[in-house]
Amino acid sequence: MKILASLKNITMVCLCLFSLGLVAQNKKKPNVIIIITDDQGYGDIAAHGNKVIKTPHLDNLHDNGIRLTNFHGGTTCAPSRSGLLSGVEGHRAGVWHTIGGCNILREKFVAMPQIFKNNGYSTGIYGKWHLGDAYPYLPENRGFDESVCHGAGGIGQTPDFWNNDYFDDTYMRNGKPEKFKGYCTDVFFNEAIDFIERKKDKPFFVYISTNAPHGPLNVPEKYYNIYKNETAINEQQKAYYGMITNIDDNVGILDEKLKSLGIKDDTILIFLTDNGTAAGYKIVKGVEQGYNAGMKGLKGSAYDGGHRVPFFIQWNNGGLKGGKPVDELTMNYDVLPTLMDLCDLKNTTNSQFDGVSLKPLFKRKTKKWTNRYAVVDKNKTQQPVKWKMSAVMDNEWRLIDGKELYHIKKDIGQKTDVATQNPEKVSEMRKAYEKWWQYVSEDFSKYEAYKVGGEKSKTTSFTVHDLHSNKPLAWNQAYIRNPLHGKKPALANDGYWMIDVQETGEYEISLSRWPEESGLAFTDTVKTLGKDSPWYVSRPSSISLNIEKATVDVAALHLEEKLNSSKKNIIFKVRLSQGPQQLKAHFINTNKEAFSAFYVKMKQLN
Repeated sequence: MKILASLKNITMVCLCLFSLGLVAQNKKKPNVIIIITDDQGYGDIAAHGNKVIKTPHLDNLHDNGIRLTNFHGGTTCAPSRSGLLSGVEGHRAGVWHTIGGCNILREKFVAMPQIFKNNGYSTGIYGKWHLGDAYPYLPENRGFDESVCHGAGGIGQTPDFWNNDYFDDTYMRNGKPEKFKGYCTDVFFNEAIDFIERKKDKPFFVYISTNAPHGPLNVPEKYYNIYKNETAINEQQKAYYGMITNIDDNVGILDEKLKSLGIKDDTILIFLTDNGTAAGYKIVKGVEQGYNAGMKGLKGSAYDGGHRVPFFIQWNNGGLKGGKPVDELTMNYDVLPTLMDLCDLKNTTNSQFDGVSLKPLFKRKTKKWTNRYAVVDKNKTQQPVKWKMSAVMDNEWRLIDGKELYHIKKDIGQKTDVATQNPEKVSEMRKAYEKWWQYVSEDFSKYEAYKVGGEKSKTTSFTVHDLHSNKPLAWNQAYIRNPLHGKKPALANDGYWMIDVQETGEYEISLSRWPEESGLAFTDTVKTLGKDSPWYVSRPSSISLNIEKATVDVAALHLEEKLNSSKKNIIFKVRLSQGPQQLKAHFINTNKEAFSAFYVKMKQLN
């Protein structure tokens, strides 16, 4: 009997251990939500000292999570996003511009959602992508199970659905157009919350990338009215702040949903922005309007105001809480390796990252963080230029354009250049830049190409937004309507698209003046879209471009045809050889002036 009892006890112990093993084995990984806003600066949050703006939910995240006080993105949006989502230097990822075909994340790099998906996560993106507008660079090609996105870098830009204006727009759901009711930011958060409700029982990765507060500064009137009577900010900033408060309200709604679903404590929630403020700070006749947290420079600047951005992270069950600051230099390309470390994700593709895990900083398991150099710049050109609008950074110092040196810990406003007093530091930082440049420029000789033909890209569409040219491009729909309405005519007369023909064969190349969904013919005109108000920016009425001919050039092939102006497009039929090549397509007006076609559609015929 004693023997039987002992065996019974041993069996029960084994069953308990086996059961515990299964629990440990099946323990759900933490959910991850990243919220990234567009053109919101470090000073555009109340918790950072802004006395006017209302951001209680972001303040709560600042106060109760962990905040990185020396975190840097790019100086503009696409380069910043490429570093964040690839874990590698933006330039090396192939993104140093926001338009002109230099905003496409290189295919050879694995994107963050792919890593999560390979580790069993459901993945969704809501809002802005800005790393490629055709196959194989679309969000659904880079690891997202579900996507609800606008085109290009902002709502109303050229690749976006025609006449989107932030209200009741048409976005692409998994690559297909769908009409949505409501304000853009509300739509993106609502869709993200719906995804979370559907996927709550399994680990999920959600990327909410708002178009706001990027211009044009369109916002529901009630949010403008919150700041209507503020005298410390200008009219533009009232709409801008309203857009940020709307984002903050949505963060609050999301937070309450996570609580009600019982998953808040085991969800990693990250908030950051892509670059410095675009509209939140201005000095007019010596008077400050808005707030920039004492920094010098705005979006696009090499000074800290151009790229030092907020970063808050909270994960209660993971110990990332308590309102603790981390002051060491950290970069946007550190986020992916950090999340892989926190979530215990396997690197199934053996990808090599430029970033490092920040987990030791979060957990304070290291007394001394290794000194590192990092570089940001603004190189909105087809061929990046060495030292152009650059900043070399470490924990203590900033070297601007290879010449100006600032001790950032003592001089956050970068007012006193101390280069002459510290020649050895300047030399050291210049060497760091040279090493960086050699590293990131290895692939500068190769542009990414949209694939044409083959099973997955029988039809491919792209626009003048991605034309490789240093001339002013019609990168948003205001220029499509009237290319002459800005300071410079947006009618590039040079340039080309990079295409990669997948199969030798017959192809149809369609050129149009208006996007296909507009239903407009060459000679059709459009009226002004909307009416200007303090919370809404209209788009101009159109002008006639008097187009009479079109041309197509691929390698040694040149085709030219007179067009029927009552038609919506003009179609060329060509035989193309397999492989990468340059495509040129031009319109010619009655004055014999040539300029690049606005919209191109390629279709494989056999």
